[in-house]
Amino acid sequence: MTEQASGPVAAARWPYLIVNAHSGRGKASRFRIADRARALGAQVFLIDRSRPQDLAAVARRAVNDGADLLGVAGGDGTQALVAAVAAESGVPFMVVPTGTRNHFAMDLGLDREDPPAALQALTDGVELRVDLGFAGERAFVNNVSFGAYAALVQDPAYREDKIGTMLRILPEFLARHQGPELVVCAGLLTVDRPDAVLVSNNPYQVDDPAGLGRRAQLDSGLLGVLAARAETPAETAARRRSGPTHGLTRLATPDDVVIHADAPVVPVGLDGEAVTLPTPVRCRISPGTLRVRVPRHRPGARHAGRPPGWAVVQRAASLVGRPHGRHTDWPKHAAR
Repeated sequence: MTEQASGPVAAARWPYLIVNAHSGRGKASRFRIADRARALGAQVFLIDRSRPQDLAAVARRAVNDGADLLGVAGGDGTQALVAAVAAESGVPFMVVPTGTRNHFAMDLGLDREDPPAALQALTDGVELRVDLGFAGERAFVNNVSFGAYAALVQDPAYREDKIGTMLRILPEFLARHQGPELVVCAGLLTVDRPDAVLVSNNPYQVDDPAGLGRRAQLDSGLLGVLAARAETPAETAARRRSGPTHGLTRLATPDDVVIHADAPVVPVGLDGEAVTLPTPVRCRISPGTLRVRVPRHRPGARHAGRPPGWAVVQRAASLVGRPHGRHTDWPKHAAR
């Protein structure tokens, strides 16, 4: 990643680490993250999946009790909840990659295969200032998705094998998705009735609506927008003749991105977690709002090749032959 790190910072005096022992198929337990963190002076809160817990409230209570660093050992969705509290409280945030994908950790330059190494940030760390995305009042560290992709996140198979499920059935979801009609507005751009929309906290390096790519930086102050829809047979034929892709829109923008729908609420995939948000959903970027504590020595960003998600979206947009658009009675001018 390209963010400028500060010099070495003093070790946190009262670090507080929230640990999801079940994420990543028990990765935190296998690597004894809780025990290692306690040995380094951190107070540890273990998530209990047997009862509902408000993690944002847990994090706020920790700050009120004197915590001067908040950390999460878990997946991106849990990280986003606590990152929002860290940002509003002005305390540093730490990531221990024990989730399934850990895209945020990857883009921070952390080694996802060695979660305990991230704990070095407690004693030998530097600070980064990175952006934080918001969808309505919900923060996201990676991306928020709507339409077919959000529906896919709701699929039980996705929880067990996120990448495999994505590549296997995304084209089918794009073809037969029958959710609310969407309209995307970003500055002067309007995208009518896309079948899948992904808004990312900083743009991905490649055209990757599956969210499998990498971001060159996390402090650009830009949202990435990818909107895909299934092509009609005529559009497919025209694209084969002229080359441009009719089914995919890509944009990087500092403007708010507003997702309108002909329904009061829409299913959303927020950092890979299935949630429901009231419409319209206003997505925004908050530049440099999150202080992230990382180890001074970390692998850093490496060149990311073109992931398979690009081919999936291209094929899904070109092979599907249903008519573009579905009948709706809601006024289109309301979305502009």
